[in-house]
Amino acid sequence: MFARREVLGQLITAPVAAGGLAAVLANPDAARAAASSLETVEITTGSGLQVQAAWGAPAQAQALSVLLVHEWWGLNDSIKAVAAQFVAEGYGALAVDLYGGRVADNGDDARSYMNDVEDGAATEILAAWIDWLRAREDGTGAVATVGWCFGGGWSLNASMARPVEATVVYYGNVSRTAEELAALEGPVLGHFATRDQWINDAMVDGFTGAMMAAQKPLTVYWYEADHAFANPTSARYDEDDAALSWQRTLAFLDETLA
Repeated sequence: MFARREVLGQLITAPVAAGGLAAVLANPDAARAAASSLETVEITTGSGLQVQAAWGAPAQAQALSVLLVHEWWGLNDSIKAVAAQFVAEGYGALAVDLYGGRVADNGDDARSYMNDVEDGAATEILAAWIDWLRAREDGTGAVATVGWCFGGGWSLNASMARPVEATVVYYGNVSRTAEELAALEGPVLGHFATRDQWINDAMVDGFTGAMMAAQKPLTVYWYEADHAFANPTSARYDEDDAALSWQRTLAFLDETLA
């Protein structure tokens, strides 16, 4: 029930190779090819919203499921490529769309699309997709959520709306009260950056305290990096940090969902 806080610079003495995922994400053609391996699925929520997501099913039956929530850019090829990588790791992966098909290629549009998201509608969409994953006959019923930046906060929100087995937050807004966090059922893994001016030390410390007050398990890793360090298309990308956080995410999910 305790938070674990570790800083990359205190743990790693040799560089960690980024591996195949980073190479794919950094190459638009490779990311597009990986994204094309997924299929578009559609559901109607309880209030009648028709929503779409990108789905990839693993070869083996009874696979664990991961729900991915995109950055403020929208459901682009990069996020779909990460979903494809989860499929290669043996998961059923669903990359949701909270922008209704819109994808930004500049900060002004991204900010506009993000501000257009209504909390109630987004919560309903994510809850409906978690229900969809749990109901799949080719899955185990176990679900984890993973999100980056805008999606990191919504990964946490989704896990409070429909408690899941595990939650992963990459530098997302985690300003929550202990009362709100009481809805969580599974442990949370957080990846944060020491030079992030938005998702900063004060916010994460408050989150850690709230999780402890709610008696919810939390693991926090700090990286000597900036916001969006795991995104190869960002100027703030850090190859070693991205690779290490990916390895930690896979280890966390493997341990938790197994």
